[in-house]
Amino acid sequence: MAAAEVAIGVELPATLAAWYRVHDGFEEGHGAGILPSSMTMLPLADLVDEYRIRTRDWERETGILPFARTAGDTWSGWYVDARGGEPSYGDLGHWSIDGGDDLYPLGRGSWPLVDWLEEIAAALGEGRCLHRPDGMDDRHDWPVLTGSQGLTWADPRDPRLFPDGVITLDGPC
Repeated sequence: MAAAEVAIGVELPATLAAWYRVHDGFEEGHGAGILPSSMTMLPLADLVDEYRIRTRDWERETGILPFARTAGDTWSGWYVDARGGEPSYGDLGHWSIDGGDDLYPLGRGSWPLVDWLEEIAAALGEGRCLHRPDGMDDRHDWPVLTGSQGLTWADPRDPRLFPDGVITLDGPC
């Protein structure tokens, strides 16, 4: 962890650092889709590589730490704000190559990473979609089990997404 922080010149927010101490993400193809929006957590070494690309090649602001993306997709993902002194420090955001970096949920404040992780645990435990901090239900982010992917997050009401079917986690679909 210390080597990664030195390599990027940014200290990881406490919640993100604690999460990486528990689990170092997933290699490409393994654990794909286990986070909401079908994202997968990047190994810490990949976070360092992605961060370097963002700040060097894309000339993006320092302190925006990309920790997740869709497997095989380098165009968008989740980030944590690690810009010390900012009101959004430690909050979740969405990044994309062509769309920039925006706190999540868009235009409605922000979502501290620790609260997002607690909401993921609650949604998994209760078999329901995510409840965003702005009071909206994220109807496209239900935890479901599929025959081919295992755990993923999707809208189980759309049978076109999974022609082989899905199993909801005791949620009211």
